[in-house]
Amino acid sequence: MLNILVIDDNPAICQALQTLFALQGYQVSCATEPAQAWQLLAEQPIDLILQDMNFSAGEMQGTQGKTLFYQLREQYPALPIVLMTAWTQLDMVVELVKAGATDYIAKPWDDQRLLLTVANALKLKQLTEQQQRREHEQQAAFAGKDLCGLVFASSQMQQLLQMTLQLAPANAAVLITGPNGAGKEGIANVLHANSPRQTKPFIKVNMGALPADLMEAELFGAEAGAYSGANKTRIGRFEAADGGSLFLDEIGNLSLSGQAKLLRVLQTGEYERLGSSTTRRVDVRLISATNTDLTTAIAQGAFRQDLYYRVNVVQLALPALAERPDDIMPLARYFLGGQKSLTKDAEQLLLNYHWPGNVRELQNACQRALLLSKSNDIHEADLGLPMSATAGKRVLDDIDRERIDQALLQAGGVISRAAKQLGISRQALYRRMEFYGIETP
Repeated sequence: MLNILVIDDNPAICQALQTLFALQGYQVSCATEPAQAWQLLAEQPIDLILQDMNFSAGEMQGTQGKTLFYQLREQYPALPIVLMTAWTQLDMVVELVKAGATDYIAKPWDDQRLLLTVANALKLKQLTEQQQRREHEQQAAFAGKDLCGLVFASSQMQQLLQMTLQLAPANAAVLITGPNGAGKEGIANVLHANSPRQTKPFIKVNMGALPADLMEAELFGAEAGAYSGANKTRIGRFEAADGGSLFLDEIGNLSLSGQAKLLRVLQTGEYERLGSSTTRRVDVRLISATNTDLTTAIAQGAFRQDLYYRVNVVQLALPALAERPDDIMPLARYFLGGQKSLTKDAEQLLLNYHWPGNVRELQNACQRALLLSKSNDIHEADLGLPMSATAGKRVLDDIDRERIDQALLQAGGVISRAAKQLGISRQALYRRMEFYGIETP
C-alpha cells in the first residue's frame, strides 16, 4: 500500500485528507509540524509528501514551507512533493516547482484534481524507479562487456544484446536482420569485440555499394590481369580477415556465382582468387546482415537456399527504432552531445515521429538541429521533421484504444494485469494511455 505523508498544522485538514485518500486505498500519515514529519520519514517508507506552506498561527508568507521544501529535497531528492498553498503564495510555489516540486494544489482544493495530481505523481515516481532498476539490471548484465558505444534503454535492445553476447564466443555464422539505418553494424561490432577473435582483423564489406562485376574480386581477391583494369594482385576481404571476422552487409546483393563461392568457403574454408587456380585456406567467422527478406529472394531464385542455411545458423532480429521508442530520447541526447537541450515540444515530436529512416534519420535530425537552432534550446522547427498527422501515429498504433480500454476493464483497472494481458510492459501501457488520453484508473 502506498504511503502519503501530509504535513499541515491544521488537524481538521489532516483528518479530511486521511479520509479522502483512505477511500482510494492509500495509507496516510500526518505531521502537524516539520519535526514530526522528519520523525515519520525516519520511521517508515513514504511514497509522496503533501506539504502545506505554513506551520504556525499567523504565518501567511510561506517562508516556513519554502525552507522545509529545500531541506526535504536535499535529503530525499527522488521523493515527490506536492505543495498546498493559498493564492497569495503562488509566485513562491512557482519558484519551488521550478526547483523540483512535483506540483501544487490551491486551498481549498478540489478532491478530484487532488487525487489526479497525486496519482500522476506516484505514477511518474514508479516509472522513474522502473527506469532506474532497468539501468541497474543493464549495468549488471553487461558488466565487463564491450558494447562498442551502443546507446539504448529499451527492453528489446537489452534482450537482443544479451543474446548477442551469448553468441559472441561461438564460431557460428550470424545473420543480422532489420531495416536500413537501425544499427545492424553496431550489433556486428559487439559480436566481434566480445569474441575470442577480438584482437584479430574485423573486415567490413557493404555489398550494396559494390558493382556486381567487382564483388567476387572484392571478397576473394584477384590476380593481375584477371579482369580489365586489374594491374596488380588484389588481396580479397576473406584473406584480409583471416583469423578474425568478416561482416557482409546487405548480403542479399551478392551475385549467384559469388554465392556459390561463398558457400564453398563456409563449407570447406577454401577458395581461389579470381584468375588463379591456387586453392587457399582461410579461417573466418562470417557475420552477415540484410534488410530484405531472403526467403522471398530464395523463392524468386535470387538467393541460394543452401547458402541461406549456412549464413543463418543464428539470426539476430534488430527492431526498427519506432518499435523501441524507449531508445529515442537516450539516442537523441547522445547525438546532441550536451551542446543544446530539447524543448518539451521537440521531445514530444521525436517520440511521436515514426522514423522511417531509423537511428540514422534520428542522428541526421539532431545534427541538423544543432546547426540550425539559434539558441541553446532546440524547438520543433529546428528538427526539420514533418508535423503532420501521419507523423503522430508511430508504433503506438499497434495496440488500439479499444483493446486498451477492454484490457483495463477486464483487469479491474490494475495496470500490471492489463499490461500482462496485452503482452507489453507497464511503462509501455502508460505510454499508450498517455498517447490516447486515457486517464489512470
